[in-house]
Amino acid sequence: MAATASPVVSVDAFQTGAYATVLQNVEPPGRCERSDSIIPRPPKALLIASPSGDREGEFPVLMLLHGFLLYNSFYSQLMQHIASHGFIVVAPQLYTLAGPDCTDEIDSAAEIACWFPKGLKHFLPQKIQPDLSKLALSGHSRGGKVAFALALRKTMLKFSALIGIDPVDGMDKGVQTPPPVLTYVPNSFDIGMPVIVIGSGLGEVKKNAVFPPCAPSGVNHWDFYIECKSPACYFVAKDYGHLDMLDDKTRGIRGAASYCLCMSGKSREPMRRFVGGAIVAFMKSYLGGEPEHLMLLKNQDIAAPLELQQVHFRL
Repeated sequence: MAATASPVVSVDAFQTGAYATVLQNVEPPGRCERSDSIIPRPPKALLIASPSGDREGEFPVLMLLHGFLLYNSFYSQLMQHIASHGFIVVAPQLYTLAGPDCTDEIDSAAEIACWFPKGLKHFLPQKIQPDLSKLALSGHSRGGKVAFALALRKTMLKFSALIGIDPVDGMDKGVQTPPPVLTYVPNSFDIGMPVIVIGSGLGEVKKNAVFPPCAPSGVNHWDFYIECKSPACYFVAKDYGHLDMLDDKTRGIRGAASYCLCMSGKSREPMRRFVGGAIVAFMKSYLGGEPEHLMLLKNQDIAAPLELQQVHFRL
């Protein structure tokens, strides 16, 4: 049995952590593959970032759900940043094409989470073990909505923390995509776990006259945060946009579109580093029993790689 990883405390969560990392793709079963295989494959394709295995250990797990019509591969740099601090990050590809209803995505995410106990360990480096008693759920944009919906559903596999990365619940207040998540009743979310919501200051701003804002006011990060019960924390990055936490280079038609549809900052690196660092500090605090990491962010005792527009804590 693998020994529990000794804590590796990074002075600055915004910098790359002490662990070397590895990225790997895992495909679902093929048409001819037996469903009762000794090593069960996941129900959806996965991208997994983890410590490389040069040091043996058991590590907390984060499931990351991608945004609308994006690929999980667009988050590879963010995933590696988080993994370098001693976490396993699993990003499923929930769909290739999708309509407005995200019920199937919620069902798929639940199915993947239920696969973790029997399947995840088989697709990690030899010396790396997942600690599913420390399991966090996160999502970006529409994936953030799916993450909140799944947390509210109370699945059989218990999550310990919830992370919303610029979550969006539709086009506008009253124009939510089904199933709606926001109720517009403060402190109404019965989630039963700590929550962090990270928002983009430019998400509410139109890129041009043709496309609407990517994170419209009335269905965005602030609306999610005010419905969370304590403990909850909230950060908004000023002068950065809805897709600025993606990889520096996102390829293909969808990758090219990610530069054209949303208002953005001067570069993606500062926002991606902030999002990664905030997630690391939050998870170390609530999953690792090291609350000083989140307090460093709250008190801004370590320099963020960007200017913060808002910071709220309800502890």
